[in-house]
Amino acid sequence: MTEELPSALAQSDIALLATPTSGLREVLERLRAPRSKRPVIWACKGFEQATGKLPHEVVAEMLGRDAACGALSGPSFALEVAQGRPTALTLAAGDAEFAKRLARELHQPTLRVYFSTDLMGVEISGAVKNVMAIAAGISDGLGLGLNARAALITRGLAELTRLGVALGGRLETFMGLAGAGDLILTCTGELSRNRRVGMLLAQGESLDAILKQLGHVAEGVYSARAIEALAAEKRVDMPITRAVCAVLFRGTPPRAAAQELLARDPREEA
Repeated sequence: MTEELPSALAQSDIALLATPTSGLREVLERLRAPRSKRPVIWACKGFEQATGKLPHEVVAEMLGRDAACGALSGPSFALEVAQGRPTALTLAAGDAEFAKRLARELHQPTLRVYFSTDLMGVEISGAVKNVMAIAAGISDGLGLGLNARAALITRGLAELTRLGVALGGRLETFMGLAGAGDLILTCTGELSRNRRVGMLLAQGESLDAILKQLGHVAEGVYSARAIEALAAEKRVDMPITRAVCAVLFRGTPPRAAAQELLARDPREEA
């Protein structure tokens, strides 16, 4: 165990980066300095706040588009992974052989790793599910019940899928571990930081106070604006995302945002 990056790299075959998205660029800069040829895998989810870029776009900018790299995503609270509890994840990379090889190398008795070439689909899933978890937390914090939470998760999956497909992601990704799996976990798990943000918002606390109290990064807060803007650009309807942004950034009370969602006209389920 070492806290020094050069020492860690000297003892490793793969660089697995578990920083928040906001810290990814800085770590990549440090990786780039020694021109390490080791494969780079990242576990962060969401958009870089300053640029609106997804992690794979940041990596391509920093290390080059031909870098051996991929995203590790799926339903996983770090605490349970560290405790050795059973977890299943998806490793996504543009190169199918690379994704398959790295998935095998990361595979452990209690860590099942699948592989995918749908990097965009996996990363969009990881970003959008955090915004949906804020919505689920608001619903739970308002005491709207289990039916409401289930509806939010299901319609949240519809939003995630619509945006992901519009950006070139594959439908099966959104029905898998990185999509539905991670969405369900983040919207229901007691360890979810984004769900906790929503619950505290529903209790009347300000966003600034919540983030100070949390002490950890809640990626959904920083990704929500980027997702809303991307949905508008691609003309993808994402009402839950808009409602979360209204609460986070436009002063809409949580209960009013929930009522606005419920008041929308009936339509065919899609």
